[in-house]
Amino acid sequence: MRSTKITRPLVGLTLALGIAVGGVAGAGAATATPAAPAVQPAAGSQSILAVQNFGLSTAQAKNVQNWLKTWWGYGGAIDGQLGTESWKAFQRNLKENWGYTGAIDGDPGTNTVKALQRLLKDGGWGYTGAIDGIAGDGTRAAFKDFANGI
Repeated sequence: MRSTKITRPLVGLTLALGIAVGGVAGAGAATATPAAPAVQPAAGSQSILAVQNFGLSTAQAKNVQNWLKTWWGYGGAIDGQLGTESWKAFQRNLKENWGYTGAIDGDPGTNTVKALQRLLKDGGWGYTGAIDGIAGDGTRAAFKDFANGI
């Protein structure tokens, strides 16, 4: 049996040390380290949009990026991540050839997907669905065929 003369001070010391370094679960809000403020983009800068590969593998997305680099002014990395710059280049193609009327903003939203669906349908890439702006299974399968065939 341990002496309470030793146990209590050790528990108290351990608790105090844990609170001091912020590592004890259940420490109250008063002892918690405040969260770092969110980083805001600089005035006039663009926000970063998420990568949207619409089901393409990294290798397939690299094929698309190489095609965009060769024909549509893509200057980013060939990294298999279709991000803002990849989609801006793709939107240039879609605007010139497939009825895209939106901004060249790198956001693959509904209007971008509609134009992509026209490319996949009328360009012979196997898309047979509606031009509805929804990147469902049919759009994704045809986009994979496109990525494998360019």
